[in-house]
Amino acid sequence: MLAVLSFRRKAMSWTTGLFAMLALAACGVPFPSGGPTINTSRAIPVALLVPKSAANGATLAQSLENAAFLAVDDLANVDIDLRVYDTAGTPAGAARAAEQALAEGAQIFVGPLFAESANAAGQVAARRGVNVMAFSNNPAIAGGNVFILGNTFQTSADRLVNFAVRQGRGNIFVIHADDPAERLGADAIQRAASTNGANIVGVQSFALSQQGVIDAIPGIASNYRASGANTVFMTSGNSGALPFLAELLPENGLGRSNAQFVGLQRLDVPSSALSLKGLQGSWFATPSPGLVQQFNNRYASVYGTQPNPIAGLAYDGIAAIGALAAQGNSDALGAQALTQGAGFAGVNGPFRFLSNGTNERGLAVATIQNNQVTVIDPAPRSFGGVGF
Repeated sequence: MLAVLSFRRKAMSWTTGLFAMLALAACGVPFPSGGPTINTSRAIPVALLVPKSAANGATLAQSLENAAFLAVDDLANVDIDLRVYDTAGTPAGAARAAEQALAEGAQIFVGPLFAESANAAGQVAARRGVNVMAFSNNPAIAGGNVFILGNTFQTSADRLVNFAVRQGRGNIFVIHADDPAERLGADAIQRAASTNGANIVGVQSFALSQQGVIDAIPGIASNYRASGANTVFMTSGNSGALPFLAELLPENGLGRSNAQFVGLQRLDVPSSALSLKGLQGSWFATPSPGLVQQFNNRYASVYGTQPNPIAGLAYDGIAAIGALAAQGNSDALGAQALTQGAGFAGVNGPFRFLSNGTNERGLAVATIQNNQVTVIDPAPRSFGGVGF
């Protein structure tokens, strides 16, 4: 059992062939205005905003920077002038970095990481009509000129609820911590249920503390059994209450014999969580493990180390810019170009930006079996398939 709960938030060929795959979705799409006009025959100034001097941020910032330059190197027919700016991991630092980047001619931003920093950089960039592709997964800061690259609760919820319904597991009981992030997760599950033909037969929260989880467990188990549910959706992650729930719910009569456990967040992060007995057989959404491994291998072959799990977002942002600019259109960095319906084939699977600044990503459904991740429903290769 955990001694302390911490509730933090986290989410082919590798040469010109990969860039060709990233570019294929952009072919033949008209790009109206909504961003700066660019000259695609010249180097495109792109600003990468990362928290290099933030506390404990240097390693993560370097991983994002490495991935971005890897993408630049893989572009076949587009020249990108990528410059790196330090946000210091703060909104004020992000605003200063944005001002400097614009003064030096940046025509689109990739980053920052943190939601508040992305919002600050977005406000500065908006004054010049420049778009921002932030690494955040927080939909609250998306919209206008800010687009988020991080996987959202809504994408995971839609994918998992759709799969649950197809497996005859559409009577859902939602368990969430009583905090803003997990309430957003619970809302995402309920929206997914309404659009995928599932039934929310119960929702129960618990206080955001170790004792709060312990006190709530008997009531959760009792209410679940009375609800007629056959699936338990948990919004907590392994850095929060999930290990407690996975251990204590079965001890209170709610386990694999009468409930399918589903995690809204990744169940395999950290990897040590794979050995938790209560998570065996649980479902979660994840980028295609095969594509993730290919990217990790490519990164390691160049830099001699493994990338941070979110480094692929930096590669995706740069590669999407390259894919659009390769079409030779002066409005390639405009909002309508960025939000084209076909999206992009990212290093971890397909993704596309929505008009509200959020995104959709193609995810696999996986389970944990014998302390290992097993894909039970592969990720789609393009939009229009399962989960979209």
